[in-house]
Amino acid sequence: MSGSRTAKRPATAGLILGILALAAIPVAAGVAAQWPGIEILQAEIVAVPTAFVLGLIAVSFSRRARARVERSVRRAGEGLVRAARLVAWSGVYVAVTGALALAFYGVLRASS
Repeated sequence: MSGSRTAKRPATAGLILGILALAAIPVAAGVAAQWPGIEILQAEIVAVPTAFVLGLIAVSFSRRARARVERSVRRAGEGLVRAARLVAWSGVYVAVTGALALAFYGVLRASS
């Protein structure tokens, strides 16, 4: 099996999971806006950890793909691996930012 084919699957999985991690928080806000029974705080309390876990799994897949590309003679698939890493880490950063926002909201709620 060639190096690009072995690196393509984990890189693609990492890219898809990274996109899901990036989309989790805005989708939760949209669901809360559309459905009257769901409050935005409840939706974000579920979406932030979901985005974090998806982001970490995406980072794991992208690291596996990068290791496979580095071990191959032909460095085919580097662009896909780079995109997967960027999107995966962006998903983690968005989740951490959401967690910080929820933490500050909790602190402000508790102090008032």
